[in-house]
Amino acid sequence: MRRHRIVLYNPRAPYYTMPLALLAVGSALDQSRYEVVIVDGRLERDPIARVLAAVEGAACLGISVLTGTPIRDALAVTRAVRAAKPRCPIVWGGWHPSLFPVDTLRESGADAIVIGQGEETFADVVERLVAGETLRGVAGAMAAADVCMNPPRPTRDINGFPGHDYGLIPIERYFTLKRERQLDYITSQGCRFRCTFCADPTVYGRAWFGLEPARMGDELEHLWKRHGFTDVGFQDETFFTHTARVSGIADEILRRGLRFSWMATMRADQGARLDDAVLESCRRAGLRRVMIGLEAGSQAMLDWMKKDITLDQTFVSAEKCRANGIAVLFNLIIGFPDETPESVSATLAAAKRLRALGPDFQVALFHYRPYPGTPITDDLARRGRPLPRSLRDWAAIEDGGARSPWVDPDTAVLVDRFGFYQRIGWSRRTLWRSPLQVVARWRCSGDRYAFPIEKTVLEWLRPGATS
Repeated sequence: MRRHRIVLYNPRAPYYTMPLALLAVGSALDQSRYEVVIVDGRLERDPIARVLAAVEGAACLGISVLTGTPIRDALAVTRAVRAAKPRCPIVWGGWHPSLFPVDTLRESGADAIVIGQGEETFADVVERLVAGETLRGVAGAMAAADVCMNPPRPTRDINGFPGHDYGLIPIERYFTLKRERQLDYITSQGCRFRCTFCADPTVYGRAWFGLEPARMGDELEHLWKRHGFTDVGFQDETFFTHTARVSGIADEILRRGLRFSWMATMRADQGARLDDAVLESCRRAGLRRVMIGLEAGSQAMLDWMKKDITLDQTFVSAEKCRANGIAVLFNLIIGFPDETPESVSATLAAAKRLRALGPDFQVALFHYRPYPGTPITDDLARRGRPLPRSLRDWAAIEDGGARSPWVDPDTAVLVDRFGFYQRIGWSRRTLWRSPLQVVARWRCSGDRYAFPIEKTVLEWLRPGATS
């Protein structure tokens, strides 16, 4: 039987995480009937030429699109295929189309949009396209032919979907680009929490499903023996949601003798209540680092964004990780709308306190961006604040540096210089860093950043040396 080719495209972006969303939808298609070809724009010198060659005779082109710079590349590829292969159906899916299905369908040039969880919906869309049928009535999809919303598709337990077929992507090329043999793997989907800066509740309706530990053990053992990776990046929104499941995952890794390190996401409240024995078991199973989204150092700001954690929980989690030799990366956001100088100062104070725990306790400072589908962004729109209006505008949201429009120039300089000096002050000692660390900590202790001669000289002599 002739297999229909389905081409899936991952737009260019400034990171090299494996395209797990495309692996998910591609693996959910009937492999006996469909030949799945994944093209990753980040791996191609000429992505458009590669896609045009791949869609020759294909039944469909699917593109997964995140908000930001990937939109620009997705638009370019869509227009090139539409011009060269006008009969090839084009389907957009992913976060941005899920949040703005009508606007995306009207502007993108795509024939259809997949909204939310894509495995079943995209499979149904492909079946209809191959059969020459319309997409009317396909739950979770919208077609350009009628621009009417079909019924939503309920989020399904991901244990009901097949495992990801990593044979669809050139794993060794990702290892090379990452400069380490790190496999990306997702163990759960969704998030039950309500943070107002995050779009996950809009896309998945606060549903959460996690893979069973035994299934994970089977899949990871197979992949480890086949690809010889040394580290795994678990790309979950909230890996530590259920303690019993986390314990089961650690037990599977240990029982099978799988020798790789791994990293995962952790909420501060999850870490604070996590049983010490489970965390120690995770460490023995290879857990090397967790990432905690603290977001702000002001409890009032945390409450405003409905983060549902406390600052105390953050430091309890940090101390527990330190006791087990587990590194932590804390994400912090500066420049929320109407954020006060006192709140910014509290965030920097929290960053200093966390950094002082040791070189394995790092902080990453980001400027707030009004990402779509979030309550904060919706509130800004209601208040008449100017927001992106078109796909081109949303594509440019990450252009022009990383500063928030709600941060005044003096605060932006303060945050930038603090970010530089904290990396120097609390990093691991090296021959060239040691003389600067005393100065860097002195500057950070009192926010003394005038005349940053060291910063200017070091960035000129050794670009990237402080990262």
